Amino acid sequence: MINKLKLAAGALLLSAVGFAQEVEYTEYDLDNGLHVILHQDNSAPVVTTSVMYHVGGKDRADGRTGFAHFFEHLLFEGTENIPKGKWFEIVSSHGGNNNANTSQDRTYYYETFPSNNLELGLWMESERMMHPVIGQDGVDTQNEVVKEERRMRMDNSPYGNILTAVQENMFEKHPYKDPNIGYMEDLDAAKLQEFKDYFAKYYVPNNAVLVVAGDIDIKETKDMIQDYFGPIKAGEEVTRDYPKEDPITEEIHAKFYDPNIQIPMTITGYRTPEFGNKDSYVLNMISTYLSDGKSSKLYKKLVDEQNIALQVGAFNLEQEDYGMYLIYSLPQGETSLDSINTEVEEEITNLRNELISESDFEKLQNKAENSYVNSNSSIAGIANSLARNYLLYNDTSLINKEIDIYRNITRQDIKDVANKYLKPNQRVMIDYLPEEKEAE
Repeated sequence: MINKLKLAAGALLLSAVGFAQEVEYTEYDLDNGLHVILHQDNSAPVVTTSVMYHVGGKDRADGRTGFAHFFEHLLFEGTENIPKGKWFEIVSSHGGNNNANTSQDRTYYYETFPSNNLELGLWMESERMMHPVIGQDGVDTQNEVVKEERRMRMDNSPYGNILTAVQENMFEKHPYKDPNIGYMEDLDAAKLQEFKDYFAKYYVPNNAVLVVAGDIDIKETKDMIQDYFGPIKAGEEVTRDYPKEDPITEEIHAKFYDPNIQIPMTITGYRTPEFGNKDSYVLNMISTYLSDGKSSKLYKKLVDEQNIALQVGAFNLEQEDYGMYLIYSLPQGETSLDSINTEVEEEITNLRNELISESDFEKLQNKAENSYVNSNSSIAGIANSLARNYLLYNDTSLINKEIDIYRNITRQDIKDVANKYLKPNQRVMIDYLPEEKEAE
């Protein structure tokens, strides 16, 4: 991930009232279907070039999980014109930094350069799209890299499989039931041609958006984009028809064992609507209300006042088809998981039955505005927002009007959404437990 840029180049000027200035942008399509979004900000000599592909962990066949995350790594191997292992060296030697990340729904590649290297960034991303080298040597190398990442972040990390525990119990049919990183046996079993076919299907211009943001000239940038990306051939249209999940109508209670922990955790999960749905924005505000900061309801109650929890958190994991709303707690001392669950449910019940106070609501609105400003306070952040809003929300203009969605949420909306999604008969309850070691 790009570190927070401390260069003045990375920042947007804020208005006197503390709100971000409106982000101006130009968007258009190339003949091959590549959507292009340009944002010009000449306040400092920095530019971000980025490509977001509409492919993520859910885009796989049974028995072949983890391909999108695998390609996040594989497409740094090299191209016909970039030698193996030289990608990061080229970027850093020209004063830039870069990375990529993958979710269940999309993959995002980006570089931030001094603006005199704009053409280099465009060339490198066009090389990634048009001329990647997908060979057995690179596949074998990245297979080991992904295995090590899984060991480090999940299998050998305390509480590293929280999402896995929730996903496998919340979803039965949809690909969200499996981890984004996939299962290593699937990658081991895949043949080289399968990787080539996967690239040819998903990493095509008509399944992507290119964003260039920063110190640019619009006309010159358009000309360079046409030169580098125009010759790339369009792929076949990507179609998706994933199975729909039946509603959860009875509480699901499960246990998950983690050999890397000593303190158990309790997790409550609810299946929620897709991102872009207004209810998902409301759930974000509910998360803030419950667990954002030491004055939040759950933290103040469970950690400060009752001293029965070491840690508590709530967050809304927004996704394209279904979201997941999660609440987790680590008990203090001999406190039972059931005791914590009772206290958490009491706060959820209050949300369902009562309007939150005006003062709490005002604080939520202030935090929503602050989060909105922060997300678009750098050139890299703006590039990310523009790409995400177009590709996943189908509305580029959200970068300027998303704050109005939060401003129009009411206390009644919070009560209604809690009643709609956060009910005991619609939840998944997971005891995340230390794995008992066999006596020698």
